[in-house]
Amino acid sequence: MTGVLPTPTNTPDSDIEFATRDRISTLQLERLRWSLAHAYENVPHYRRAFDDAGVHPSDLKDLRDLAKFPFTTKKELRENYPFGMFAVPQSQVARIHASSGTTGWPTVVGYTANDISNWADLVARSLRAGGVKPTDKVHVAYGYGLFTGGLGAHYGAERLGCTVIPMSGGMTDRQIQLITDFEPDAILVTPSYMLTIVDAMITKGIDPAGTSLRTGVFGAEPWTEEMRTEIEQTLDMNAVDIYGLSEVMGPGVAMECVETKDGLHIWEDHFYPEVIDPVTGEVLPDGAEGELVFTSLSKEAMPIVRYRTRDLTRLLPGTARTMRRMQKVTGRTDDMIILRGVNLFPTHIEELILAVPALAPQFQCVLERAGRMDTLTVMVEARPGVLSDQHSAASGTLQKLIKNRIGVTVTVDVVAPAALERSLGKARRLIDNRPEA
Repeated sequence: MTGVLPTPTNTPDSDIEFATRDRISTLQLERLRWSLAHAYENVPHYRRAFDDAGVHPSDLKDLRDLAKFPFTTKKELRENYPFGMFAVPQSQVARIHASSGTTGWPTVVGYTANDISNWADLVARSLRAGGVKPTDKVHVAYGYGLFTGGLGAHYGAERLGCTVIPMSGGMTDRQIQLITDFEPDAILVTPSYMLTIVDAMITKGIDPAGTSLRTGVFGAEPWTEEMRTEIEQTLDMNAVDIYGLSEVMGPGVAMECVETKDGLHIWEDHFYPEVIDPVTGEVLPDGAEGELVFTSLSKEAMPIVRYRTRDLTRLLPGTARTMRRMQKVTGRTDDMIILRGVNLFPTHIEELILAVPALAPQFQCVLERAGRMDTLTVMVEARPGVLSDQHSAASGTLQKLIKNRIGVTVTVDVVAPAALERSLGKARRLIDNRPEA
């Protein structure tokens, strides 16, 4: 392992969130120098990539110099499957997580014991910022196992001092039983699966607003302000956003503060963010929308340099904390739909669906090709109690909204409540049935 990781000088962890920008930048530069050297000296891929780009860790004189270094993508992670990106010997790897690998080789990530401890600290910090208290009971409905969500949330809630209910994902009836019987104060889950739980509660005659839940920490997929309003009104709770991804750490990279709910504060003492033009790779100024890129500042087992997340957002000044915020993710570059020359994302559709009172926030976008023309059908459920003869009017309203706001013509198919397949984790909003080119 390369050197000793620089730590904040006379700055307790609880205070670093409110440190001056100068203090944060100084710590970032110290840690970034360590992380680049650690990656270069211990990961053959990074040594080759840096050499090919004609850069060396010693070239980093200030934070802007990071732009000289090459990006990392899923492609490089998969090419080095399974352990080629690890920077420590196997004897120092305390845990391994991996993606599902549904689009190829899974991406594998490793953690030292210190990495896991830092991860727990950051999730605890996140939960505290989101309004969770050490005395709370926390229901974890993220999946456990190789997916980082369940264990990451679990360790962080325990680190905060909470009582943890490790329910994991799926088994919706059991979720409801434990929420009803154990009376948790907070739930950690994907927003789409929370809606699945809500639908099942209503079917059972349970009022979602009457449960003990007062805080919902939602992540793992993009969701809109309209979705927040839907969840908060239905469940009478605070709904806050948590951000993370396995390649960078897992949940807890950034967190929305309950007192402002105005974007996610990035824990910049452990992660250095950039926003780039997704086409040119040029670093964009704060405030400009582009693709989010992260470099780890403290990871030992698997440092990551300029990882392209594919998530679209913008960097903003801090508010509730001095660390910068990222705007809610508006979509992913790999989920972008280009329909007859117009770019749109499933979140754009979600926002408009929630403006139509007769429609529920359960939907799928189905892409098909008729001849040489791409077509998009939005399959969306009606809310319970909406009569079938009202579906046509709701369909027409949504079609007009999409045409007027986004500028494309789509087909809208309004279906009965519970007709669409329910997600037990991340929602599958885009189905591409077009033939491969």
